[in-house]
Amino acid sequence: MSLTVARVGWLDPRAVEQRAAMDEETGAIYAGRQADLDDVGRAAVRAALTVSPNDISHTLLVLDGETVIGHAALRPFEQSFEVKKVFVDSRHRGKGAARRLMLELEAVAREANAHSLILQTGNLQTPAMALYESLGYERIDVFGVYAAIPFSVCYEKNL
Repeated sequence: MSLTVARVGWLDPRAVEQRAAMDEETGAIYAGRQADLDDVGRAAVRAALTVSPNDISHTLLVLDGETVIGHAALRPFEQSFEVKKVFVDSRHRGKGAARRLMLELEAVAREANAHSLILQTGNLQTPAMALYESLGYERIDVFGVYAAIPFSVCYEKNL
């Protein structure tokens, strides 16, 4: 396996395809949690997880040869960057692709002189949380719009 990372635009069709796959997977994972919310709660979760293309500064794809197998992005947040939409296709997990993406995001943030990376994930995504913790991310209080998501878990890593 030969993993490489490509910097692309948010609207690159391959990136759009990866995010659609992520939305499908996480939608299934959190369907029960969403069902427990009322209409206002579900709308708040949707709004919190919506990303405007204009807010994204960097989008990365991880490739195995010519095959796109994952995605991640950065959104400026104060003196830091927020990590968004980290996803690796389930058929390609366990090969280091997510770790490679996260390390490249850190490199991009350092190039931009960011103080830290912050991120939000859901409490059912234990493999993702284990990855973040193995890379030195520390749990922080839920921040910003993510307070509307009762199953949010947030992390930060100082650079």
